[in-house]
Amino acid sequence: CATKGMHVFLVDIDEEDLSVAKKLVVEASAASQTQTIEAIVADVSDETAMRGVADTVFATTGECNFLFNNAGIGQGGNALTSMDVVQKVMGVNTYGPIHGCLAFVPKMKESGNPGLIVNTGSKQGITMPPGNLTYNMSKAALKAYTEGLEHELRTDRVESGGRLRAALLIPGWVNTSIVLKVEKEKARVDGKSFDTDSVFFHEDKPASGAWMPSQVIDFLMEELDKDKFYIVCPDNDVDRETDNLRMLWTANDIVQDRPPLSRWHPEYADKFTQFLAEKKGE
Repeated sequence: CATKGMHVFLVDIDEEDLSVAKKLVVEASAASQTQTIEAIVADVSDETAMRGVADTVFATTGECNFLFNNAGIGQGGNALTSMDVVQKVMGVNTYGPIHGCLAFVPKMKESGNPGLIVNTGSKQGITMPPGNLTYNMSKAALKAYTEGLEHELRTDRVESGGRLRAALLIPGWVNTSIVLKVEKEKARVDGKSFDTDSVFFHEDKPASGAWMPSQVIDFLMEELDKDKFYIVCPDNDVDRETDNLRMLWTANDIVQDRPPLSRWHPEYADKFTQFLAEKKGE
């Protein structure tokens, strides 16, 4: 966006990281004297704060053409995880994007300009791998919300000439700081020192199987140009065909009345492997 000369407003609760991000965006900008690049410290889980962000954006530029609700935290847990953790994860991963939409979409509609809303989901919100249930819940709920949002926007486009559309970004494995931040916060709470090198992967210590964030954005732009809603990113470990088959297997748990998350049950392991092989013609 910055390279195209667009105004950019960055929002994060972490002031230090936000400052670094703003510097990178400024360096990548079109160097236009009329281009605005601002960093706003705000908690996306706070609806009032997000309404304040929207007020600032529209007071400054008068419009918003691209809303990217990308904030997320990786903290998770099992079915008996404390409500404090559940509320924190849902507050950022689910309510954060919803707050962004509630704050911006009415103003975007009122402006009459074309606009795009992208919410960042996760494959885990579709296939539901065990071990990170709270995170899975948060992304599954966001998927449902974004699907409903686009249905309403599409109806508005068809019936009333609306000019907004929504898309769901579904990344694969990406070298981001999401795990690093969780571990860093745990160390802070426990009063322990923190070594970034102890984290399995992050942007400065990329895993070979994961994409870099820039690859995700490049893929996102390509798919948006094709008017795609579901933007399912591959990575260096998993291709799109395998992703599709994993999602199909998950849906078939319901259709075929299998145990939930059957893919991870030992008695279905060989059946899932066979399913992949047959569908791929191997």
